[in-house]
Order: sequence, then C-alpha cells, then structure tokens
Amino acid sequence: MFPAGWKGALDSRACFLTRATRSAALFDRFKRRSFLQAVVAVAATTAFGCNDDETSSDAGEKYFPQSVCSGDPRPDSVVLWVRAVDPDNAGGNTQVRLEVSTSEDFSSLVLDQTFTALAASDHALKVKVTNLSARTTYYYRFSIDAGGQKHSTVTGRTRTAPAPTDTVPVKFVFASCQDYIGRYYNAWQHLLQLDEDLDFVVFLGDYIYETTGDASFQSVDGRGVIFSEPEKALRQGTGLTAFYAANSLSNYRDLYKNLRKDKVIQRVHERYPFIVTWDDHEFSDDCWGDVATYTDEKTNEKQTERRRNAEQAFFEYIPMEHGESAAGAIDINAVVSQPTRIYRDFEFGQNLKLLVTDTRTYRPDHLIPEDAYPGKVAVPAEQLALVLPTLPEPVQAQLQSDMFAYVDIDAEELAPYKQVLTGVYVQQAVAAGLTAEEAATKAATWITGGQALLYVNQVLNAVNQARVAAGEDAIPAIPVDGTPRGLAFAHMGKTGLFGIQGSRYVVVKPIFDLYAAIKYMGSAGASEGIFGNEQQAWLQESVAQATNAWKIIVSSISLTTMVFKLSDKADVPDPTLRQDFYFNVDQWDGFPTKKQEFLKYLRDSNVQNALFISGDIHASFASVESGIPALTAPAISSGSIKELAGLAVIGAGFSTGSTVYRYIVAELDKSLKEAHPGMEFVDGDAHGFVVLEVGASEAKAAFHLIPSTEIAKDYSLRQPSELTAKFTRRDFVIKDGTITAA
Repeated sequence: MFPAGWKGALDSRACFLTRATRSAALFDRFKRRSFLQAVVAVAATTAFGCNDDETSSDAGEKYFPQSVCSGDPRPDSVVLWVRAVDPDNAGGNTQVRLEVSTSEDFSSLVLDQTFTALAASDHALKVKVTNLSARTTYYYRFSIDAGGQKHSTVTGRTRTAPAPTDTVPVKFVFASCQDYIGRYYNAWQHLLQLDEDLDFVVFLGDYIYETTGDASFQSVDGRGVIFSEPEKALRQGTGLTAFYAANSLSNYRDLYKNLRKDKVIQRVHERYPFIVTWDDHEFSDDCWGDVATYTDEKTNEKQTERRRNAEQAFFEYIPMEHGESAAGAIDINAVVSQPTRIYRDFEFGQNLKLLVTDTRTYRPDHLIPEDAYPGKVAVPAEQLALVLPTLPEPVQAQLQSDMFAYVDIDAEELAPYKQVLTGVYVQQAVAAGLTAEEAATKAATWITGGQALLYVNQVLNAVNQARVAAGEDAIPAIPVDGTPRGLAFAHMGKTGLFGIQGSRYVVVKPIFDLYAAIKYMGSAGASEGIFGNEQQAWLQESVAQATNAWKIIVSSISLTTMVFKLSDKADVPDPTLRQDFYFNVDQWDGFPTKKQEFLKYLRDSNVQNALFISGDIHASFASVESGIPALTAPAISSGSIKELAGLAVIGAGFSTGSTVYRYIVAELDKSLKEAHPGMEFVDGDAHGFVVLEVGASEAKAAFHLIPSTEIAKDYSLRQPSELTAKFTRRDFVIKDGTITAA
C-alpha cells in the first residue's frame, strides 16, 4: 500500500538535496557509525553460540553478507537459507556445507551435507531439511572452505511446529511494511530485547519497497539504496525529487541484499523462523497481478517481465517452499517457471491452523479506474432500476434526485456539448503529460454515452467563465428535466482525469458500495475476485474442514473498515464533503461485496474461532467485522497512516486549522472509531508489531508500539533502555468472536 498514490501531496515548500550531495553529506556520519556497527555485528555472531576453533570468525561479512534465516516450519521440516559468495570467484557457483544440530555446540548433528549456491540464483541457497522432530529447537550454520580454512556463518536457530496431536499454546509475532529508506528497524530491535519465546514470525507483506526515495512517502535523508544497474530501473519523478523504481532482476536483488545487510533484521532472522506472504511493494505500489499504478492509467502499465523479475528475487531471498518441495536444495528456477502460487497453510498442533493467502496475484483492477472520467455513468438507469426496490425509501428518493441526472452525450442535439467536453478533456490530459493524440484517443473512450449533468454542467460553468471574460456568449447548461438517473464516477468522489482520489483513496462509501454490488452481480463475482477461483476454493475448504481450535487467516491487506463519517459534521464547510468516505479501497474496503460474502460463509459454516491478521495500512486495529475478529499490525518502519493522511490533506489544499484536517488527521483515531461500532482499538501514528498467543479457548494479542517520530533514529547505536522507554503496550483478549481490552 501507499506511495505512488501520494505523489503530488507535497508542494514546492519541499526541498531536497541531490543524490550526490546527500551522499557526500552523509559520508562522514556513516564513517563514524562504522565502528559501532562493527561492534553490533560481532555481538550478533555470538548470539546463539560460537563456532568451532577452526572456523574464521570474521567471515560473516565476507562470505555470507546477508547472514542466515529459516522459514515455513512444519512438524518434520523447515527451510534454511543462506547467500554464499566467494569474493575470489564471484561469478562462479559456491560449494557450501550445512550443519544442523539439536545442540548449540553442534555435538549432535542431524544433518551434515554439502550443497551448491548457484550464481544463477544470485548465490542464494534454500534447503528444505526433513525428518525432524516436532516442536524442537534446531541450530544450524553454513560454511565454506576457502584456502584450506573453514569460514562459517553465525549460528542460526529455528524451531519446528508442534505435532498434530499436541495441545500446547502457540505464540508468534505478526508484522509488516519494513521500508529501509531513511528509517531504522527499532521495532525488530525491541523484539530482540523482549527475548520472546516464539514459535515463528508471520510477515504480512511489503518485505521490501521497490523505490529508492519517493519523496511522497519515503525519507530522502538518511540511509538509502543505490542500484548497481540504475540504467535498468524505472526513473520516476523529475529534477531534485527524481528517484528509481526497481525493474530488472538485479534491481530487485539489490533491494533484498541491501535490506538483509542490516544487523538488526539479521539477528531477528537468525533467531526465529519466518512465514512470509507478499503484498504490493515486493513488485509495485497498489499493483494488481502484473499491472502497476505509477501513472494512474495515463499509460499502459502491464509489466509481465518486471513482475517475473520481482517474483524471482522474492523466491531467491525468502526462506519458503513453493508447493511440495522435496528434501534438499530447492530449485528456485523451477519455482519461478511454475504458475505463481504462494498461498499455503500450516498446522501448529491442535490449537492453530494458519492459512496464508495471496491478495495481490489474482485480484482484478480497482473497481474505479484511475483514469475514469468523472462524468461517465457507470450504472445507467436500467441497472439502477433493478436494485432500487431493495433500498430504503429515503435512499430511493435521493437516487432519483436531480443530482443523479444524466444525458446521452452522443445524442445529435448534444453534439456541441460533446465537442466542448472533448476539447476540455484534451487540454487537461495534455497538461497531465499525454500527447495530443493520446489525449484524443482517451477522450473518445470516455466522453461517450451517459454523462452525469452534475459534472457536465460544472465543466460548462468553468468554460463559460472564460468565454464571458473573453466577451463571448455563455453556453446554456443542459436542463435536467426528463433525463434518466444513474451513478457516475463523480458521485463516488472522482474529480480529476488521472489520480487516486475517488479511485483508490477517498471514495464515497454508500455510492461505491452500491456500484460494487451491482457490478458484482453483473460479473458473477469476478469484479471482486480478490482470491481467484482456485485460491478461494482452497481457502473455503481448508477453513471449513479445519478442526484446530483457531483458524487464523493471513491477509496482507487489512480487513478492518476505515471510514471517515463526515455526513454528520455540520462544521465541514463544503457540503460535497459532508459524506461518508472510505479512506482506502486498495484494501478489503475495495471488495465490499466479496468481504461480506466470505464473512457470511465463515458464519454459515459455523467456523469457530476464525481470526484475520493483516498489515499494509501502517496502522494498528483491533475490530470485529460482521462477527469475525480482525487484528491489523502497524508498520515496522514505513510512514504511519496519520503522517500520510496529513500530507494528502495539506496537498489537497486544506490547512492544518481546517475542520477537514481536524477530523481526518488530528483526530484520526477518534474519527475512525466513531464510524465503526466494532472498532475496539485504533492507533494510526505508531510503528511496531503484535505478539499473538493462541490457546484452546482464547487468544491474547499484545500490540508493541513506538511513536512514528522515532523511526528515523538508529537505536541500535544507543543504550537498550532508551529504546525500551519509547515503547508502549496494549493487550487484548479474543474469545467467542469478541475483542476486549485486557
């Protein structure tokens, strides 16, 4: 979620250094840090024991720059990962020895085998170790023989899942959104300080961010990423605010390699096995399938090769299986050549069934296109008539009012009006960056058929102001008498030709819900097919048949509804803003019909203790959605939703003293809670993670939160007590479909 969508939110008051100047300014600071960071690195190498006397202790940086990690724990197996590079043979494959033991000193080996880290996979190696014992801690290390000397990684630690018959409690952390640019992993540092006895960590997506310094949401000061092949990246923005977006395989690899050199995240990976799904930034912001959204549909952004590059880097660097992998080295190239599937499930004894979904690969385009023409009628009168009788009488009356009047702009008598609208469109589209030919083509696509008079007459009014000033006659407005009624994109909040307002963000809720329901019926559900048919069938069957005490559904995007209820705010001066708005329809709010259908399926199937956990939105939520509890983790480090909302509101022209700013930014938590009766907890301005422990009858969630103002400070170089003092904790109990504060 986020970034590209916030382009334009910053105005000319923002001033940024060029990359070269910024790098020079930071060089001395980084040199001063280097000694302290080296101390941290040495501490990390001894976190879980020491290597044997014949092992070089300085090899972690040289041969294994990203350290080690583990993932996808099952009762009898786990995936172990390393990236092994021999600097003296950087282009060749690397022979690596893997040792796995039940003892920290490796006196009781269960595996001692040699594998090959392939240069074709960026020297990344994933090994599935099988025939393990359930709920057992294992220690592992990789080593390389160079010049007759053994060079080893630090000792990693992992844990297998409980056996199917075990009734033990299961404790894990879930987290998301760990932007590296200009930020530090203080949340992960705090988790290490807590020294929690966890079974695993669920990472909910946005493991990397694909951009190198998008000023609309990323810091351009502090640490950053420089691509090794910038000429293969997508250049975004202009002038001093220009940045790059990953495009080639090397670009995406650079992002993972750079992030995993961070000592804090290395230590977390060395300590706990991870279960990972992706969201959008592993490929591109607010993506759907292989389609990006940077240009808001000014251009065709279907990028199949770029998507495959992103997936390959993900499979290379993330310690996970892909389907049913055999024991031994996982063939990453074979994984990439298969149809994409990362949805999978895990069982942790009798208490937990974990269902990891994929909400990006199979989803359709956003219901409102970013290039939707505001005046275009999306639901004509004949379609609206089919649902009107099912709506409350006051709603029926409103939908039949003049506000929803429209005309067929292709009618012969309206030809002069169509010509005016087309001319205005072309002028605006060219100003937005299209060529005259491109603008004319789009105008022909959108300015046809039903056009809402609410919008058309506003355009005519603006044109008339210019005509009158030039001494020309005004063009009469089109009368509403005798015209049909329908829903246009303008009624849903769309105001411009290209953009996120009224498409992906800030959408009028009641009209959008009605439009979504009508489109859902007309497409047999395909318009909101977020899971795709196969994944949905798998999910429904898996969750309905599970006998575990808890069925936890992992969703990268938040299930919690985010509504700003401005309809009852009389002090909002603009009457067009006195409506109820969805804040973000890139998340589950953008699939309202499918959401309610699936939640109904859970209720009708009598699924006991169903629980959603999710991330993406950079805020903390604990809510009950139509009877199903949902928890949303804050971002590890990405800008908080309050920060981003503030940029958007100011960028839209509202001052910090305005009522709009007060309701949407200053009182964000209060506003969201007031609009959602099932909202037990919300914090829109903190980073952190959630510790969740599930037992036979209840689950306990602990939100560990640090203010967003602390995220640009590197607490790994400070005393541990300084970081501890910045964190607060909020505890909740989930039981029998309810969430209560502990």
